[in-house]
Amino acid sequence: MMNRKLIIPFIVGLTLYGCKTATVLPETDTLKIPDQFINTVDSSRYSGSIPWKEFFADSHLQKLIDEAIRNNPDQKIAIQRVEAARAGVRIAKGALLPSIGANVTAGQQRFGEYTMDGVGNFDTNFSPNIRDDQHMAEHLPDYYTALQSSWEIDLWGKLRNQKRAAAARLLATDRGRQLVTTTLVAEVARSYYELLALDNELQIIEKNIQLQERALEVVSAQKEAGRATELAVKQFTAQLINTRNREVDVRQRIFAAEAGINFLLGRFNQPVVRSQPILTQQLPSQLNSGVPAQMLRHRPDILQAELEMQAAHFDVNAARAAFLPSLNITAAWGLQSFNLDKWLNPASLAYGVFGGLTAPLFYRNQLRADLQRANAGQRESLYVYQKSVLLGYQEVITNLNRIDALQTSSQLKQQEVTVLNEGVATSNDLYVAGMASYLEVITAQKSVLEAELQLTETRKAQFFTMINLYRALGGGW
Repeated sequence: MMNRKLIIPFIVGLTLYGCKTATVLPETDTLKIPDQFINTVDSSRYSGSIPWKEFFADSHLQKLIDEAIRNNPDQKIAIQRVEAARAGVRIAKGALLPSIGANVTAGQQRFGEYTMDGVGNFDTNFSPNIRDDQHMAEHLPDYYTALQSSWEIDLWGKLRNQKRAAAARLLATDRGRQLVTTTLVAEVARSYYELLALDNELQIIEKNIQLQERALEVVSAQKEAGRATELAVKQFTAQLINTRNREVDVRQRIFAAEAGINFLLGRFNQPVVRSQPILTQQLPSQLNSGVPAQMLRHRPDILQAELEMQAAHFDVNAARAAFLPSLNITAAWGLQSFNLDKWLNPASLAYGVFGGLTAPLFYRNQLRADLQRANAGQRESLYVYQKSVLLGYQEVITNLNRIDALQTSSQLKQQEVTVLNEGVATSNDLYVAGMASYLEVITAQKSVLEAELQLTETRKAQFFTMINLYRALGGGW
């Protein structure tokens, strides 16, 4: 009696010790973002919600993006990650329900002759064994078939929190797929406009080659007439060779750009159908950046980080619930007999129901480590979210500022090209009239070539910046 009074409090004390949860880490201050990207807020349609088919008006580019979304390897990988996450949700849901299985067994067993089991099984009325003073029953058959079930009752929400974490990760994975799509659309668009810029560079170089060939013909004729030197001919020839070398380089870059687009589209190398060069392409309409709060609702990477943070919170709740006792119920219902002829007899019915509470006692260190890991994961997900917000904000304001700068630069560069083209015509006329040297002609031709190539680069940078801002604002989601 005294021992019972000591044992019961001891067991209760161990149980309460096992139920004690570890301390949760304090929350970290949330990140407060500015109310606006710029001083004024545009009330027009938020550009981050514009579908990419509306943003990119070029029909050739639309076809390329469509094909990339269907066939790009990264896109297919992202889709399979979503399917794997969806399977994880089904697994977590299944943990809340009883598991049911069928069990069919058949076998034989021999009991020792001088044991209670041996004597009892030998003396049973239904035993087929025949008494032998020298030998008891040697083997006893056993036939058993049953439905068996086990069920963990979710008293403290551990399984429910695991299901919520899996559901949040499914949504986060789907946002990850959207991020892959957004990045893919932007990458295809950038590669496409890179290709159009190279086409424009090729046109500029070919035009300059024609100008330089005519200049070489003029100086060669003047040499024959004694009005120019061999040095002038060599200088014009070297300039022409240099420009032709540029043409070779640009053609190689065009081939590489086409190969890059084909890779993004998940296909082997083939010609890329495209429209007119970049200088004749219309820029997308002015983007409305809205306010940072809109960016938070549209950027896939921020939404993904937010959902991962929610999943980590549920992981912490599940880890805390693991310190509490778990209630498990097991049940079985079936038929069991040592005689196959009597196996279907109602008297062979066998069933059982068992329930028990299991409290952690001697593996609290493992549970505490799980909780610490969950807390660390929650902190990490918070920092990832804050990093995504900071990155998104930085990308938006950087591209907004760059758009205005490039607009001004493009206008000035266009004026420079116009003036330099006029200078090339003037230098040619003056050279023919003997009022300018061949070096002035060469300098004028080089200057206009460089200016036209820089104008193309500026135009390409304008398209790239618009694409980057569109992606930074959400990319159409």
